[in-house]
Amino acid sequence: MPEPGGSEAAAAPDDEALLFRLFNEIGIINQLATNAFERVMPHDLTIAQFAILNHCVRLGDNKTPAQLADILQVTRGTLTSTLGRLSDKRFIRIVPDEEDGRSKRVVLTAAGRRARDAAIAAATPILSRVRDAVPRARVQGLLPALEDLRRWLDADRAR
Repeated sequence: MPEPGGSEAAAAPDDEALLFRLFNEIGIINQLATNAFERVMPHDLTIAQFAILNHCVRLGDNKTPAQLADILQVTRGTLTSTLGRLSDKRFIRIVPDEEDGRSKRVVLTAAGRRARDAAIAAATPILSRVRDAVPRARVQGLLPALEDLRRWLDADRAR
């Protein structure tokens, strides 16, 4: 109910404040979820390493390190280090590009796919607790709006 002498519009936050609140909540959720997930990660995987394995499983491998750096929005130096660790664990192979001998390609191994699946399985207790706390219908209701926001942000980053 609006304050006496005020208007509903005055009580409502402006669009920028509302959007900041949305991004702030998403950021906090990301931090909490990342920390919870990283605590149970098998094979001494980091979230950055898992992100590469997960990307390769979901959207395919055989990308250059530069492409992966752009997709994951990290520097090439950071990605090179992460790829080196994944290669040492034999979760990926870094092979010469067949068309451009100067370039390399990142190829997921069967062990890398199993490590990604094991990481998701290790998160099952966390996901079960979330399932118990947040009704399925609410999650299903949130996903379309979050997916729309993600698609827009992804498209806008080239700006």
